[in-house]
Amino acid sequence: MLKKLLITGATGNLGVVCREGLKPLAETIRLSDRSGLTDAAEHEEIVHCDLGDKHAVEALVEGCDGIVHLGGQSVEATWETVRNANIDGVFNLYEAARKSSVTPRIIFASSNHAIGFHKQTERLDANSLTRPDGLYGVSKVFGEAMASMYYDKFGIETACVRIGSCFPEPRNHRMLATWMSHDDFFALIKRVFTVPRLGCPIIYGASANSESWWDNREVAYLGWEPKDNGEKFREKIDAEMDPPPADDVTAVYQGGAFCGDGIHES
Repeated sequence: MLKKLLITGATGNLGVVCREGLKPLAETIRLSDRSGLTDAAEHEEIVHCDLGDKHAVEALVEGCDGIVHLGGQSVEATWETVRNANIDGVFNLYEAARKSSVTPRIIFASSNHAIGFHKQTERLDANSLTRPDGLYGVSKVFGEAMASMYYDKFGIETACVRIGSCFPEPRNHRMLATWMSHDDFFALIKRVFTVPRLGCPIIYGASANSESWWDNREVAYLGWEPKDNGEKFREKIDAEMDPPPADDVTAVYQGGAFCGDGIHES
């Protein structure tokens, strides 16, 4: 069991479910976001923090032996917004980890948008080239590179999880391939923090979907075996909406609609 687990982005959609689902992993869970956190339970600590504030992030990370880094800008936005949270914020997090009295093991919430311009006809593994589909995707490629450098230079282990679509159930036809259930995500997090050797792997965050674009064989050593399958929702989705046209970005590229989005100007 971890002594102290930090969850950044704790008021976000994934942060909220992780706050509940990860309780058995640590003696104390430190929850952080810029604002909005109240009513700490007996096993919790609440720390409001802007990831762009270097000194605040150093204080936030100190003493934590595990970090689930969900914080930051979670969708496409202006460069100024993405840079503060996902560029400066990631650097601040890794510098804080380097300086901490306890070297944490980290889960970095990367994204399928780091490889979004690969076509859905391609099957990717950990060695596939990154093809980001926007500024947000670029920031996730940057985060993966930072994790790699801090592992090689300082031995800080990170699981870079390219999260697909982590919701209670898939919301459209594309998500039949990208969906990851909350239970499968919790199981992955548990393996990351308990496996003897982690390193700095690229992991595709998806359940055991019948329709799949991603190959996780290179991280089989983690012992993570997702159980859920988005296919059970296909009939429901078919009844709710028509599949997109074959030439639509949501049917061509793995990043879906992000690939058709323009640059968000200030």
